[in-house]
Amino acid sequence: MKTPDAAGIAPKQMPTPHRASAFWKSVLFRHETLLLAVLIVEWWFFYTYGTTTNRRGVVVGFGTWDRQFDILRHSCEIGLLALALTPIILTGGIDLSVGSLLGLCAVVFGHLSQAAGLSLPVATLLTLGLGALAGGLNAGLITGFRLPPLIVTLGTYSLFRGLAEALTRGAVTYTDFSPSFLFFGQERWLGLPVQAWMFLGVAVMIWFLVHSTTAGRSFRVIGFSPEGARFAGIASNRQLGLVYVLAGIIAALAAMIYTARLGQAKADAGTGYELFAITAVVLGGTSIFGGKGSVTGTLLGVAAIAVLKNGLATLPSVIRMNAAEEMAGLLTGCLLIFVLTATTLSGSVLARVRRWTLRARQTGASLP
Repeated sequence: MKTPDAAGIAPKQMPTPHRASAFWKSVLFRHETLLLAVLIVEWWFFYTYGTTTNRRGVVVGFGTWDRQFDILRHSCEIGLLALALTPIILTGGIDLSVGSLLGLCAVVFGHLSQAAGLSLPVATLLTLGLGALAGGLNAGLITGFRLPPLIVTLGTYSLFRGLAEALTRGAVTYTDFSPSFLFFGQERWLGLPVQAWMFLGVAVMIWFLVHSTTAGRSFRVIGFSPEGARFAGIASNRQLGLVYVLAGIIAALAAMIYTARLGQAKADAGTGYELFAITAVVLGGTSIFGGKGSVTGTLLGVAAIAVLKNGLATLPSVIRMNAAEEMAGLLTGCLLIFVLTATTLSGSVLARVRRWTLRARQTGASLP
């Protein structure tokens, strides 16, 4: 009877301890794994040392469900912007205008639904259309005139904020929104804040786009080598147009969630949000130069920043100093530097382990 080798059939390869060890090493040294560990340590620290007082004067801890829902509610807008920026940064681009666009869309929605008296569905569609138009403006300038994304979006950053200030004359604040609209920012559905479900839907959509479609793979190719993408026959301009228009639509959605959460729309809405969103994307492991990144990492980056900002407000020492915002900015920068440095070092260690293992196997194979 012939053996599989004698019959020319390769024997079925069984998993070996070496392969299992290599798999676990690759998992443990992943950027997302390190960031998840940092997130767990963050949560444990604030759970252990953080306390706060609610409106009724009752001292509650960081680990309560109400506190976790509060983190979800306050991180949705920045989380949406971070999800919108992930495909853009994967292509090697950047969009500094998403925070200003959020402010513009907020005041336009307020004007349409309050001053113009339009129905909620019509005002929503028009606001989403404005977001798509603004994203299309960025895309057109970048692809049509070959302008750097940094310069284009820096210009539209000022343009959109200026338009918001002009529409409100720097003083008008839209309030008195209907309870049916405020429901999307202040109430819960199936146990979670309503906006958390919308955030989850957008996250699933962006994850599918980036990781399970041809377009998502082309984002990485464009970011890694624009010239290579062109020679490979990838319609780079079309893909760039897609990511910037999509970012505009998501920024408009974030503007309406922001308005529903606070119950007001004013020109300074979303100020500084673009910096936190970019930080979350880079903290999640997406290369600022493009070509590398994941939506999972972005979500972990958003969670790490949200827990840090919210948890600092529960520390008695920070409360006494009244410096939660300042400390959040300082520690977010430190966290970003720490995680990126640790990831680089762990990558170097993993590469050395792989070289050592390969050399050991080659030495063993050469022995009689």
